[in-house]
Amino acid sequence: MDKKLPYRRCAGIMLLNTEGKVFVAKRIDTDVEAWQMPQGGIDDGEEPMEAAIRELEEETGIKNAEIIAEYGSWLTYDLPDELYGKVWKGRYGGQTMKWYVMRYLGSDDDINIETENPEFSTWKWAEMNSLEDMIVPFKKEIYRLLSEQFSYLTD
Repeated sequence: MDKKLPYRRCAGIMLLNTEGKVFVAKRIDTDVEAWQMPQGGIDDGEEPMEAAIRELEEETGIKNAEIIAEYGSWLTYDLPDELYGKVWKGRYGGQTMKWYVMRYLGSDDDINIETENPEFSTWKWAEMNSLEDMIVPFKKEIYRLLSEQFSYLTD
């Protein structure tokens, strides 16, 4: 398949609780047993950090988190052939992502995935070293790199 579609710019959030566990959730639009961290597109004119804060609130209701780290470069993935040209109305062939680590300052009771436009059906806290095994195959490398880079935050 000749892949020429551009990448969608996206911000991702690795949200850590006080125990160093990572927030993950199951997408509402799939039956696949896969969990992911919050992420979403960067709007025109929006800075990646602004997008990360906005997406976290839109997807989880969380307003009380602080950014404690940032991945130094953009991470990119290609959609697999079966999804290429189908998701995001066929406009993108994958995503290029800027990742931030945030420390959650609230309690579990404050998390609300039943938002105005819900994206997740359920959520949980997971060990950082298990993230790579929980995500869809085409994002495994990104989750591996993030876990390697930020494992020091779980100590």
